[in-house]
Amino acid sequence: MTLPLTVEEVPGRGLVAVALTVRAGGDDDPPGRHGTAHLVEHLMFPRGAGEDSGHVALVEEAGGMCNAETHRDHTVFHTVAPADALPEILAWEARRLRRFAPAPATVRSENAIVAEEIRASDAGTRLWDTVLAALYPGARDAYGTVAELRALTPDEAEAFFRRHYRPERAVLSVAGDVDAGRTAELVEREFGGWTRPPVPCPADRTAPDPAPAPAPASPSPSVPPSLSARPHGVAPRHEAPVPYHRDGVAIGHALADPRRDRGTYFAQAVLCEVLRRSRLPRLLTRTARLDAATVRCGYQGQWLASAAPDLALVLLGRAPGTGTDEAVGLWRDTLAELAAEPPGQEELRPALAVLRAACHRQADSLTARAVTHGRAALLFPGLDGTGPDTIPEHLAAVTAPEVSAAARALLTAPSTVRTLERATP
Repeated sequence: MTLPLTVEEVPGRGLVAVALTVRAGGDDDPPGRHGTAHLVEHLMFPRGAGEDSGHVALVEEAGGMCNAETHRDHTVFHTVAPADALPEILAWEARRLRRFAPAPATVRSENAIVAEEIRASDAGTRLWDTVLAALYPGARDAYGTVAELRALTPDEAEAFFRRHYRPERAVLSVAGDVDAGRTAELVEREFGGWTRPPVPCPADRTAPDPAPAPAPASPSPSVPPSLSARPHGVAPRHEAPVPYHRDGVAIGHALADPRRDRGTYFAQAVLCEVLRRSRLPRLLTRTARLDAATVRCGYQGQWLASAAPDLALVLLGRAPGTGTDEAVGLWRDTLAELAAEPPGQEELRPALAVLRAACHRQADSLTARAVTHGRAALLFPGLDGTGPDTIPEHLAAVTAPEVSAAARALLTAPSTVRTLERATP
């Protein structure tokens, strides 16, 4: 199968951005090897000498820079460089795919780096993943577990790579001062032979993880059964407390699936901005029971950065003497006010302006454009409105009644509550 390709010609800058997006993330980690996708991302930056010199060094010598990100449902490798370096960039990208065969010493060294990243990620950094896992049993964060990764072998890393890093599970996106026809020729030349037979993953034969909480009998068809949320209409489930830097509450609400209900998803993004900008500050002035309140829409505040399931994460700071249930009640009352009466234009216009300006800032980056094109093609195939220039248009079309309907949808969607407790020294 030919590697899917998207090309956007952006003349005049003398630069090109290349993004390889692969459908492999934390949710794909084998049982007993949580963090495999994260480690494989690191192993995709080979180190060596001569022809096999470090990938980063080659890109930097060409005047570019590169990086990668592992998410719950995908991994993206992105590079930006002078436009005339595109043939070399594509050749190096294809070469590290064809030659992936990590040595034991490389696995050990990269494992140590990943372990440090895991240790450096505190409860606040991983709170979104923690709440998602409570709402969707079976969801795995992209970081991993030090103890499980320590036992991972080079054969297991290569088996994961061969299973998931395949043309039918990837998209290559290019944006910049390039010619689309010439780019397609280069991609065919470099990636045309990228076909490696899948092999069973040895880690699949390790002891399975503890059984997750049972999923509903009839999950949504767009969400894998292992990641099915609790049924609609069920009261928020209170999970075990999470150590945190202060006392608070984390509430996760399931967002609409943009592939099935794009309108509600965009309206919920606007709703969260209205809440963040005006309704939550207003709540804090009305009550002394909370001393902080914010809401983030989508993965780490980035919406359309992963496919369903996705969530809105609410963080509330509990003042002394305020219980979790009381804090949750104040939040739901605020959400219910918007569900009952649409916001006025004095609230809606600034929220839309802020969101659209953020989209324009992101779209000004060639790297962000290439990454956005790759995610749109891989995670939201055929869905209009997920490109870097079309998102602001769909935001501008959101109306006040749609924001109110989005609040009602959020209130009735599955949700979960995690009490945040100040960690004792």
